[in-house]
Amino acid sequence: MPRKRSMDEGDELLARLGSLTAQARERAEVQRSQVELAIALQRGMLPRDLPTAPGLHLAVRYTPANLGLNVGGDWYDAFDLPDGRVGLSIGDVQGHNIEAAAFMGQVRAGLRALASVTSDPGELLARTNELLLSLGTDLFATCTFMRLDLATGVLESARAGHIPFVWATADGRSGVVDDEGGPPLGIETGMEYPVTRHRLTTGGVFVLVTDGVVEGPSLTVEDGLDQVVRLAGIAAVASLEAHALAAAVIKGAESVGHEDDAAVLVVGLDGPCLRP
Repeated sequence: MPRKRSMDEGDELLARLGSLTAQARERAEVQRSQVELAIALQRGMLPRDLPTAPGLHLAVRYTPANLGLNVGGDWYDAFDLPDGRVGLSIGDVQGHNIEAAAFMGQVRAGLRALASVTSDPGELLARTNELLLSLGTDLFATCTFMRLDLATGVLESARAGHIPFVWATADGRSGVVDDEGGPPLGIETGMEYPVTRHRLTTGGVFVLVTDGVVEGPSLTVEDGLDQVVRLAGIAAVASLEAHALAAAVIKGAESVGHEDDAAVLVVGLDGPCLRP
């Protein structure tokens, strides 16, 4: 009789293990499906085409952090403005899930829609901030928006809690833009976002990134920005293509084991130009 009891207990244990294994597989499958959905949703919301003009060089790179549900709301965007200038944006939504990816789409769409009313970077961010607050979500976003005049090379920018961008010139100078930013979008009403003016010189570049590029387990934001500054400086002096620089910046982030989404937007201009 004791032997029969032992066999019964063994069968019951095997049945429980089988049930737990099946549940674990089911949870893993659900998690995998959610990750794939979030990545597909995020990639589907990023622009397929970038503006083109003689002498204008735009390049982008994006890599998701797909550890578990660690899929965030990083984005980049570039589009033609009604007045002939080019709008550029990069940003990061709080959170790492499908909701963050969906909210990213709302922010990006809101920026584009409001840019048809005003393309002034500071006013555009202020209006986008109010729009996001009206949605009643608990999420917020950091963002940099730029307006580039192709005829003069003048670039106006405003930041909403986002990482400063990097610049480099063909004569070997480079650094991090030290401008005054405003708070992230979607936190508090009535916020203002100062606008700064820069000039994109022939052979020079501006590099915009999200925090996944410059921050990691063994990398501080300051060290990460220094790394991007070095890469941008080398690329400008060596006249490397914008795509090569964007790829190098992302590769640098991957080499230190970034845990967050990583997005890069490189902007270059071969002197003043006008579209035909």
